[in-house]
Formats: sequence, C-alpha cells, structure tokens
Amino acid sequence: MTVPISYYLLLSAILFAIGVTGVLTRRNAIVIFMCIELMLNATNLAFVAFARQLGQGDGQVFVFFVMAVAAAEVAVGLAIIIALFRNRETVDVGEVNLLKW
Repeated sequence: MTVPISYYLLLSAILFAIGVTGVLTRRNAIVIFMCIELMLNATNLAFVAFARQLGQGDGQVFVFFVMAVAAAEVAVGLAIIIALFRNRETVDVGEVNLLKW
C-alpha cells in the first residue's frame, strides 16, 4: 500500500505556492528568506517523489545539491541581513535603499 505520486506533487505545489505568496506579500527580510527555503524544500519533495516513482537515484542527487545551495544562500543571506540591521536598524525591505543614488 503506497501513497500515489500525485499526493506528493500536490503537497509540493501547495508548499511552493505558500512560499511564493510569502515572498510576494511579506516585507520582513527574514520571513522572505524562510519562504524561499520553503520553496526550495517543495522542489526537493517533488524531486524525491519523481525519483521514487521512476526507481532512480537521480532525484536524491539533485536534492543534495539543492540543499547545499540552500545552505550557502542562508549563510550569505543572513550575513547580509545582519549587516543591514547593524547599519539601518531595520529588516524591512521597503525601507532599504542602499543601491539608490
């Protein structure tokens, strides 16, 4: 008795949609990064579901690389957010205009 792949893909699509909604509607940089991580995990779920369905290990290899990229993104992103907070004392992306003249 196994769970159909459509259930995994539906859950993956719902998680990805929640992440996109969070990125588009939130103003806090930390929440935006969490929503990006949610979207990456949704794609990981789809990769693993397809790999299980096809009986190949390629999906797990892709998940490993996505997790490595996500870890690097979190390290760099949090460093930027901390530097931004130290300079501007806010993490609101609407108030950040460092690249404007």
